Amino acid sequence: MSEWLVLTLAMAAACSVVLLVTVLRHRRTGADYDASETPDVIEYMTMMIGVVYAIVLGLAIAGVWEGRSSAQEYVRVEAQALHEVSERARVYPDDVRDRIRADVHAYVGHVVTTEWDTMAAKGELTDRGAQLLARVRHDVTDYQPKSDFEAQAYQPLVDQVAIADDARGARGDSAGATMPGVVWFGLITGGLVTIGMIFALQIRRTARELALAGLFSALFAFLLFLIWDFDAPYSRGVAATAEPFHALFPGLGG
Repeated sequence: MSEWLVLTLAMAAACSVVLLVTVLRHRRTGADYDASETPDVIEYMTMMIGVVYAIVLGLAIAGVWEGRSSAQEYVRVEAQALHEVSERARVYPDDVRDRIRADVHAYVGHVVTTEWDTMAAKGELTDRGAQLLARVRHDVTDYQPKSDFEAQAYQPLVDQVAIADDARGARGDSAGATMPGVVWFGLITGGLVTIGMIFALQIRRTARELALAGLFSALFAFLLFLIWDFDAPYSRGVAATAEPFHALFPGLGG
């Protein structure tokens, strides 16, 4: 099922439930009931609950968006480091240079064609990717420079491999969902409580009040969907992409 369809259904369901409960509550209210008078304490509690929940929602959205941005940055750093390894290897003899570049391309090809799907489906990296990156590391570290020029290029190459390895580890750590279950429990419960306070305000069945109640509940459904969508940086709608690998290593599959 499309994620946008899920969002549409969730927003429609939230609106429908709020409007249905409001209409039924109005029908069961006696004719002599005065809906214009709401105790001040209820208005104060409703306002405070709404403010507190809005702050919590804002922090949650900021957190998952920062996680998604960091996930994309890990991909960029890893791709750039491997590109530097491939380019700086030109100072080495032809056979060493070609071996390093071939192993770098083999690793990157595995990342964009196989490992990316594994991250999206299981939230983890592959053992094959670790083996291919280890091969690149061995290609670089096992070579013994034969001139001062090659010696000057050796340490920067080793450093770039270390940067790529570190970025790969960070990419793996950020592949799964980041929001703990207890936080989701708080967000959903808080949303239900906040929307439930609508009925404490004794809203009437006027077109304006029903529209505002429906939009209020739909907004909460949208914000919770947004948090859920950003929570898995590599697998959902607004996900981090492998574009840095494709940009720096043209001709890759996937």
